[in-house]
Amino acid sequence: MLCFRYPFSDQIFTTEENSNSNLVRFVSFNNSEQVDFKGDIKEISLNQFLEDEVFSDVSLSELIDFEEETEPHYLEKIQQVIEFVKENSLSKLVISRRKLVRLEHQKISLSQTFLNLCNSYPNAFVYFFIKNDRCWIGAFSEVLGRFNKKSSEFETMSLAGTIPINENWTTKEIEEQQAVTDYVATVLKDYSAQVTCSETHDHPSGNIKHLRTDFKANIKSEEVEKLISDLHPTPAVCGFPKEFCKNAIAQFEEHSRAFYAGYIKVEDEETIQYFVNLRCAEIFRNAALLYVGGGITAESSPEKEWRETELKAEAILKNLSFT
Repeated sequence: MLCFRYPFSDQIFTTEENSNSNLVRFVSFNNSEQVDFKGDIKEISLNQFLEDEVFSDVSLSELIDFEEETEPHYLEKIQQVIEFVKENSLSKLVISRRKLVRLEHQKISLSQTFLNLCNSYPNAFVYFFIKNDRCWIGAFSEVLGRFNKKSSEFETMSLAGTIPINENWTTKEIEEQQAVTDYVATVLKDYSAQVTCSETHDHPSGNIKHLRTDFKANIKSEEVEKLISDLHPTPAVCGFPKEFCKNAIAQFEEHSRAFYAGYIKVEDEETIQYFVNLRCAEIFRNAALLYVGGGITAESSPEKEWRETELKAEAILKNLSFT
């Protein structure tokens, strides 16, 4: 079962399993795992969506022996990451954590939580899926890529830097986002002689905001998947250099990111869209794990990074609805 809503849309879509070439694919951060939904993408009405009992009666796996990372442990680790960033002259290294929500005497209403996320984040790609006893839900607005099959135009963005919605940008966030912008521009120039980019602007997302720069280029259709492979993971979710930072993430993070910071591919007759899977949660029968992260630089403060991840967790946490 899959339900999703495109950014700036009121329509809810699902897929009908058949041999159609349309595809929605969830790809994990390290590309080692994927979940596919193949078939016709069709709109379902709000009444159909709310009446479908499969959302509440579905069987989910149980989270066993999970220990949540404490604030003192996180602060100590981030201080080590800051020293590592300085020693290796990195512009940024992205480190994630998981926040636990226990569900001892209640169940999450996936349908209502989905609608809450749609209302809270109109500019986000919102989804939930249930397959093979696994369930994920999320809402985020970063586009890894959008390819128009007719015009061959490819669009992407660099989205990074995070502060509360009413605060002002500092050098830390500006430099963090610029590193992503430089990376995206460099990758795109290998695929197109003409790359255009916008001015950097604010990108609101609920209680926080990011810095964003948009890109456009004409790309050959047969090169789209390779381009996505080169872009992912961007410095916004990993760091740079890519392979070095991926190895560092494996060193500092004691958990698998699974589908967090991976991407979602949605293909229909006209377009192929790729959405970064941030602000997401893995739902179990007895708990929910909220995945959040932050870009650590030489200027980072461990305490401020903790507060940033707590703010990001609210994106899902405040929209959870229970039955």
